[in-house]
Amino acid sequence: MAEAVERFIPDGASIAIGVGLEPLIPFAAGHELIRRQRRDLELVGPISDALFDQLIGAGCVRRVTAAWVGNVSEGLGHCYRRACEQGIPRSLEVHDHSNFSISLALWAAAWNVPSLPARTLLGSDILRSNPNLAARDGLVHVNAVRPDVAIVHVQRADGEGRAHAWGPLGVTEEAGLAAGRVIITCEELVDASVTLSDPNRVLLPETKVVAVVHEPLGAHPSPVQGHFKRDHAFYRDYASRSRTEDGFHAWLREWVLDVPDRAAYLQRIDVESLRIQQHRPSAPADFGDE
Repeated sequence: MAEAVERFIPDGASIAIGVGLEPLIPFAAGHELIRRQRRDLELVGPISDALFDQLIGAGCVRRVTAAWVGNVSEGLGHCYRRACEQGIPRSLEVHDHSNFSISLALWAAAWNVPSLPARTLLGSDILRSNPNLAARDGLVHVNAVRPDVAIVHVQRADGEGRAHAWGPLGVTEEAGLAAGRVIITCEELVDASVTLSDPNRVLLPETKVVAVVHEPLGAHPSPVQGHFKRDHAFYRDYASRSRTEDGFHAWLREWVLDVPDRAAYLQRIDVESLRIQQHRPSAPADFGDE
């Protein structure tokens, strides 16, 4: 993970992250961004979980282009609110979207067009806060959003970048296609024979993938379908401690800055209590053609 961040995510980069909405959030990658003190980042995403809040509190972010920033089950993102209201730790530029309009913005970039028209957001105050949305002729023109990089966590991937993901995917496909490059983090690193056995499930063209990182539980505390449950207690603890600036910095030291890598991080949590116990595999698909 350290090598992937160091090589492919410079200061000032625009990053699509947390694009699966609640599941598959690449917290391990975000924590590495914090440890490497990346600055002036733009975060792009739909309804965005606590990872956005942590990156903002750590001073990594100059702009948020997203539908919402918070802590989902726990409500407010306290670092996000401090940045917007008080400029702590720095002022923040916000380009508001809905979940649908950020999807359109990413699709526009994926299809290499300047914008896409829709009726969504007509009459909404979002049009006042985002300079990349314009109402004309009874339509809203949603300008393309082209992230420099998308970071995507998946259940499995091979070393060439062919990734399989299942469960809710949010705007993962459009984010990966819109971005200039993709970093895949995965629960399982598998042989190409596994991914190619189900080619319809391959998430993105492997030609877009610049790094594959084998990072089991790299999405904790968010859930990974078929692997791990959501760690509700962890989210509650973060919400409580991040309510104050001092509390957030104490949390950041404990869980990010004083932790050298994900392996050390996982030693501090009860992994077995989060592991899925009742598995429900899908029926196999038959790709026979002769």
